[in-house]
Amino acid sequence: MEIDRAIRECDDRRLQTKYKNATYVVQRALTLYSIEEVAFSFNGGKDSTVLLHILRAGYFLHKKGQNSVNGDFQDFPIRTIYFESPCAFPEINSFTYDTAATYGLQIDTISLDFKSGLEALLKEKPIRAIFLGVRIGDPTAVGQEQFSPSSPGWPPFMRVNPILDWSYRDVWAFLLTCKANYCSLYDQGYTSIGSIHDTVPNSLLCVSNSSYKFKPAYLLADGRLERAGRAKRPSYTGGQLPVDSNGLTGVDSHKNSMLTASIIAVGDEILFGIVEDQLGPYLCRKLHSIGWSVFKLSVVHNNIDSVAEEVERQKSKSDMVFIYGGVGPLHSDVTIAGIAKAFGVRLAPDEEFEEYLRHIIGDQCTGDRNEMAQLPEGITELWHHDKLSVPLIKCQNVIILSATNVSELEKQWDCWIELAKSSDLLALLEPYVSKHAATNLSDVEIAQPLSKLCLEFPDLYIGCYRKARYGSLIVSFKGKDLARIDSAITALHKKFQPGAFIEMN
Repeated sequence: MEIDRAIRECDDRRLQTKYKNATYVVQRALTLYSIEEVAFSFNGGKDSTVLLHILRAGYFLHKKGQNSVNGDFQDFPIRTIYFESPCAFPEINSFTYDTAATYGLQIDTISLDFKSGLEALLKEKPIRAIFLGVRIGDPTAVGQEQFSPSSPGWPPFMRVNPILDWSYRDVWAFLLTCKANYCSLYDQGYTSIGSIHDTVPNSLLCVSNSSYKFKPAYLLADGRLERAGRAKRPSYTGGQLPVDSNGLTGVDSHKNSMLTASIIAVGDEILFGIVEDQLGPYLCRKLHSIGWSVFKLSVVHNNIDSVAEEVERQKSKSDMVFIYGGVGPLHSDVTIAGIAKAFGVRLAPDEEFEEYLRHIIGDQCTGDRNEMAQLPEGITELWHHDKLSVPLIKCQNVIILSATNVSELEKQWDCWIELAKSSDLLALLEPYVSKHAATNLSDVEIAQPLSKLCLEFPDLYIGCYRKARYGSLIVSFKGKDLARIDSAITALHKKFQPGAFIEMN
């Protein structure tokens, strides 16, 4: 079998060990399950291409061990699943079907989403185990082992991950050593391929003096940055392909525009009503004081998936994301792991951060490894300040705050402002100002005039609420131009009888 022969004859001992372990997992699975009970999820990417050939070799070795095969073979009897998507690159589709034809794959094409497609397939076929090309560092790899049952809420099957411990370097060493065909996009600078909407060439492979020519993926020096091209694909004109910046957009581009932030609180205690969140409103006020608009304030459960899903949503919609809660020694403190999953990187020990933790807890730190010192690999910066015992953690545009009360948050905020300004990573805009007017009129009486006022002053935030202390309805005006707010309040008075509204401090 050509794959087995190529690996045995190469000089790369690391690759030989990885190959041996991976094919053993395949043979183990084929011993536990019949051919009719296993399937292979193929998506045309580099990892699943490696897995295809590992499965071919593993099946060959499995049959050879049973003395039922000699020499080479072409047919591959393991059922192959391909989830076809309108958002997939045309090159991925072409490569997938060409590969299926080359190796005689029994391919089931599914147009539904992954979960729904699996549910339908498993109802129709007696599949009990599915081979997946998951590797450590993938967003879905958190908590998985080489044999892992499907997650709660999913149809029951065994996830088999033969290349779970493979690195980016291992993947390309295998493909190049075996001279295996792979999708042509990898020769155009793509290092991790998602959909056409969230994938661009990796700027780290950009050829000097060119904004649209790239080196092939296997020349990426640091495999930890393979997902640096997984970002929202910007629109462009002029025929030149945009390059992902692999980080925050420069401050200069925002000087004349609105900057937005999102705030995420992690805490079952808040959702259970045990404690009242005071940090979120405080951050809103602080952000408004530097002219930033708050896009969203959300509270999520203390679990990795909840954190990852919310960070994934907000990090591309806001210029900055602040997250607090869920950082600590308990098993339920999952913020950092959730952020790692959202960015598609693995958690790795950080020696510098561990030294800070050891300094704080001293002899109470047992063992050689502190789980709290594991940080998202390749995207983490530690921001030091002499007023903080532990540095602030920044993962691209996500700031992790460890404060548990307003006093601690105030100190961390002041340090962050100082550090961000000194690093030229913070744009201070005109602050928001606000005024309030109270009335004893009912909601029904003021609804229509207030709606018209909002249309007259679209540049202002106009809202209303009640406070038990006043017992009145309060109309709030917020914006960056005090004169416009005064004009809006004057216009409000004119819509009602004199004395209907009283301005408040």
